[in-house]
Amino acid sequence: MVNAAPANLDALLSSPSASAVAEPLRRALQAAYGTEAAPCSAQALIEATLDTLAKLGADGETIAAALLHDCPPPEGGLGDIERKFPAVAALLEGQNAASQVWSLHAERGSHASNEGLRRLLLAIVRDLRVVPILLARQLSRMRHAASMPAAEQRALAELTRDIHAPLANRLGIWQLKWELEDLAFRYLEPDTYKQIARLLDEKRGDRERYIESVKQTLQQAMATQGVKADVAGRPKHIYSIWKKMRRKDVPISELYDLRAVRVLVDDIASCYAALGVVHSTWAPIPSEFDDYIARPKRNDYRSLHTAVIGPEGKTLEVQIRTFEMHRQAELGVAAHWKYKEVGSQSADAAFDRKIAWMRKLLEAHGEGEGGLSGEFDNELVEDRIYVLTPKGEVIDLPAGATPLDFAYHVHTQVGHRCRGAKVDGRIVPLDHKLQTGDRVEILTGKHAEPRRDWLIASNGFLASSRSREKVRTWFHKLDRARNEQEGKELLDKELRRLGVLGADLAPVHERFNVHSDGDLHVLVALGDVGPHQVGRALLELERAAEEPASATIQVSRAPRKIANRTTEFTVEGVGNLLVQLARCCQPVAGEPIVGYLTRGRGVTVHRPDCASYLRLAAAQPQRVLPVEWGGKGGGYEVDVEVLAVDRKWLLKEVSNVIAQANAHVTSISSQLERNGAHVRLRARLRVNDYGQLSTLLGKLSALAGVEHAQRS
Repeated sequence: MVNAAPANLDALLSSPSASAVAEPLRRALQAAYGTEAAPCSAQALIEATLDTLAKLGADGETIAAALLHDCPPPEGGLGDIERKFPAVAALLEGQNAASQVWSLHAERGSHASNEGLRRLLLAIVRDLRVVPILLARQLSRMRHAASMPAAEQRALAELTRDIHAPLANRLGIWQLKWELEDLAFRYLEPDTYKQIARLLDEKRGDRERYIESVKQTLQQAMATQGVKADVAGRPKHIYSIWKKMRRKDVPISELYDLRAVRVLVDDIASCYAALGVVHSTWAPIPSEFDDYIARPKRNDYRSLHTAVIGPEGKTLEVQIRTFEMHRQAELGVAAHWKYKEVGSQSADAAFDRKIAWMRKLLEAHGEGEGGLSGEFDNELVEDRIYVLTPKGEVIDLPAGATPLDFAYHVHTQVGHRCRGAKVDGRIVPLDHKLQTGDRVEILTGKHAEPRRDWLIASNGFLASSRSREKVRTWFHKLDRARNEQEGKELLDKELRRLGVLGADLAPVHERFNVHSDGDLHVLVALGDVGPHQVGRALLELERAAEEPASATIQVSRAPRKIANRTTEFTVEGVGNLLVQLARCCQPVAGEPIVGYLTRGRGVTVHRPDCASYLRLAAAQPQRVLPVEWGGKGGGYEVDVEVLAVDRKWLLKEVSNVIAQANAHVTSISSQLERNGAHVRLRARLRVNDYGQLSTLLGKLSALAGVEHAQRS
């Protein structure tokens, strides 16, 4: 940091750079600091930052947030300002969060994942106006870096080269990009920088005289053809010259664009008219023409670029664009900052499109010349999370990713051997949902032992299709007999939970495109078909196959909805009767059901495979009534049994899983088995439907030490 006298807040607020700060916010700042001289160190840096933001057209909130970040908070704190101006609070929070990225860069040095750090930066800031604040502040620091020790100069230049200059490039803010690159290059490659600067200075006089002659000739030619245009010389930047020398492997004397002019016109038609004037005045070099108006760059840069054989046979580069295109090229996304002051729908829409692009741009890889390279991902930044390895490397994952997804992203074998995980030093389950900024550590075993229940989507272990494919590939390598056997065990466990164990699987073969039960078992083992999908298909087919029973009691042939205190049913042919769920089999919404007309208690609803119902129906089949589920009810009671190894915290973990599944416990009890090593938990739960029940039983089965979890 540059040593300077403390800055006076009133003086900074009174500067032309702070003129955009609205009066209410200005008064709030002055009231917070009173008449103190707000000891903001390095006044020159603050003034330079505010001046850069003002040139970019920053609004008052942005300028105030930049100022407050560099000044220590007043004695009373910033609470009042943050409450009255939440946008300023968000900008301050974003600047503080950015320090995490800088510390990661310093921590990893040259090994830092710079692309990942840039993505992380945009992911952690809620208001993207933070990014130009960071660029403006870094430019101010680089301008004053000459007084720093050499080590600090280099560290600051590396951060600028790796993070800030690429961000300015990606955002299309060329006004900052060129200077950030040149200043970083000056401290990272001082000898090369001085050599190129000296070569440019040696020819500066001749080049300036040449450019002045070209400007006069071109201005006169434009006027003759009736094209209204402003012609100016274009400044050259040392870093871009060095990059072109390296890329083309040529000396500085052979670069086309050391002599360059820029033509600014009013509209697009005039751009092409000016191009015709240039090409009719001097012979064009065909390989050096680019039309970025018809085909804009990814960052919305638009201009015509051409090179010609100019006066004295020297190559000359000419850029042609409208005044609006030039403003966009200089300011990039900052050209849209004043949309709030305009307030029109069209301005808002343009800004929204630009913000959407900003959130998307860091998905691209590589720097490319003058903008983004490669294709964009379809996902926006909001659909990704950015987590850290123990060494600080940034890993991007899909939203909803788990530690298991992280493990497979690091390496396939790390995923196969994963046994547990820590997030920020705390042990978490493998289905824990990661958040941006989490630091993840994977606990591994000696042997690769993926689990098949990782492939069941409802268990929530894997959010990434890439991770699931790696697990599938592992199991694909096993022999068919083992896959078939393990698939059968998984399916039987699910069918037992749903109360349809032993059902004929042949009717669902066609649905899953298999020819035998064995083929279906293999698909279940490989995770291509979930066990719950098979169970649901069986129940749906059973329901569709049921024939309407003819009831001897016929009041009306129209279906009638009858409500009880827990749900709605549709009972064909019967009205004004009490309907209740049978306690013996406790049917759950979504399952096949059938009604039985009792004496004095109305219609009792059973599952078709209920032993009590089958006995009653065999004795008096005329009392059987067709019943269907109606609207959504408030819940259905079901008894669940869990057999597990007796251990500490078992009951707490079972209760947590039930709560996370959004089910309700009406009663729960436990009984130690005779062997003393196992415990049997029995719970009566209230669930919404059998889909929720199936998912809950799967989660319970996945707990450590649980041998089975099923309906009792």
